[in-house]
Amino acid sequence: MPITLYLSAKAIQTLDLTPGHELMQTVMADPARAAQQVQCVIDYPRSPDDPRELSEIPEVRLWFIRWDTVYPWFPYFLDWRRGELARYAAMLVPHHFNPREGIIYNPEALEIFVYQKLFVLMRWLKQQPLDKDSVPLTRTVSMLRDMALVFGFEIQPQFLTLWEAETLGGDA
Repeated sequence: MPITLYLSAKAIQTLDLTPGHELMQTVMADPARAAQQVQCVIDYPRSPDDPRELSEIPEVRLWFIRWDTVYPWFPYFLDWRRGELARYAAMLVPHHFNPREGIIYNPEALEIFVYQKLFVLMRWLKQQPLDKDSVPLTRTVSMLRDMALVFGFEIQPQFLTLWEAETLGGDA
C-alpha cells in the first residue's frame, strides 16, 4: 500500500516540514510494514519553458536538505522500486541529467551519500523495536545491500558482518 508525502509549493517555500512530520507519525506506527512504501508528490509550479528537473530547483533541494537533517533514516521508507530513492538522492547529491541515461551523480558525492545512509540506517535499525521474528537480521542486511546496489555499489559481506557484530554488542 503506497503512502504519499505530499509537498505543496507553500511548504517548500517556507521550509515547512509539517507534511513530513505527519507522514512520519503514520509510518512510525508500524515501521516494518511501511518500509519501502513512501512516494513523494511535489507540487511546485514552474513555467512551461523551465527545463529544470525538481532536483535542480534550489528551493526544492533546500526543503529536502532540511528534511534529511531531521529524518536522515527516511530512505528506509521510500519506494525504491518506483525510483523514489534515486529521486531523494538527487535532492542531496550533486548531479546532472543526461537525456538518455537520466541522473548522473557526482561519483565521490554519491559514495559519501551511500555510506552515510548505510551507517545512519544501521544505527537507526538497531534502535527500532522491530519485531525480530517478522524482520529478521538477514532481511535487514539484505535491504541495506539492496539500497547500495540501487546506486551501483556492491557492499562486501565483511562490511555487513562488522555491523552484525555491532548489532549484538551495540554502540553508543
